[in-house]
Amino acid sequence: MHVIPSSHQDLFGLPAIWHVATIGPDGAPHVSPVWADFDGTHIRFPHVEGRQKWRNLCVDGRVALSATDPANDERYLEVRGRLVGWEAESAVEFLDTMAKKYRDDDEFPRKDAAPLDKRLTAVIEPLYCTTMG
Repeated sequence: MHVIPSSHQDLFGLPAIWHVATIGPDGAPHVSPVWADFDGTHIRFPHVEGRQKWRNLCVDGRVALSATDPANDERYLEVRGRLVGWEAESAVEFLDTMAKKYRDDDEFPRKDAAPLDKRLTAVIEPLYCTTMG
């Protein structure tokens, strides 16, 4: 069963900024923008080990993501899911792929990606979604 309807999967192909909500250790929500992609099964977004979102997801893997269509602010997709893992291998290459999609740059600036050995890709299993438009 596909959780994300085909009518809104195109948002992952657009340079739409995704807002990721996680739950902090004190139960407070934490929201931050990310670049994201969907392979038909999992949502992925680049991240760095040690940051707040990483710490939150290591304790509680529940996550929500939402984005608005850049061409139609009344069309959006919200996805709730869970972290199924962190990918370290090819994390920098994934970041480069996102830089191409979002900035039309062939490579994400290495000085801004440092430390490269702490780069990860979050892998999210979508469990539920809502849409509009």
